[in-house]
Amino acid sequence: MNVIEALGQRKSTRAFLPKPVEKEKIVTILQAARHAPSGTNAQPWQVAVVCGKKKAELTEAMEGAFRENGPGDMDYHYYPLEWHEPFKKRRVTCGAQLYSALNIDRHDKERRLAQWRANYRAFDAPVMLFFFLDRAMQKGSFLDFGMFIQSLMLAAVEEGLATCAQAALGQYPALVKDFLGYNLETLLLCGMALGYEDPDAPVNNYRTEREEVAVFTRFFE
Repeated sequence: MNVIEALGQRKSTRAFLPKPVEKEKIVTILQAARHAPSGTNAQPWQVAVVCGKKKAELTEAMEGAFRENGPGDMDYHYYPLEWHEPFKKRRVTCGAQLYSALNIDRHDKERRLAQWRANYRAFDAPVMLFFFLDRAMQKGSFLDFGMFIQSLMLAAVEEGLATCAQAALGQYPALVKDFLGYNLETLLLCGMALGYEDPDAPVNNYRTEREEVAVFTRFFE
């Protein structure tokens, strides 16, 4: 598989097979992702790989926090405080596609809530990744980390694995850091579900639209 093919195949997977991911494969994709570029070669990424009993305990704690207090606050603002076009429409369309694939009516609050809780279980993927950044680093390191995460997801495709990058896994930073023993002064950027895709799950069989190159590109010659 070449890089262009991997870019086309990568998607946000939200249903996984109950099949463990071999540790060797996790190391392989991390080995590949570590070659991502970073300003001054700072390599600002720190990664926690959580599975097995630890994953069960941590996801139970996050679900409990959600039931008690609703969505938590991330260490930074991932989304804009006020949405405007064209981003607002894209966001609404994305959500509508997801719930349509799950056959969840927009008025079915109970099922929509249950689906939201699934975020904190990493959609029952066998592996969760958490990404941490030293708080001293600035916005440039967010760019570096994004390239690292994309590299990780493309390497996962090569290894036959599926992923879903999740801002929701960053909504309880103090809880996660305390549980995993990370310094509270680090930033929890986000998390990721990792595992083997369930190809028969309807939620995995839709794709969000992408704008054509001409929409977002200007050539100056």
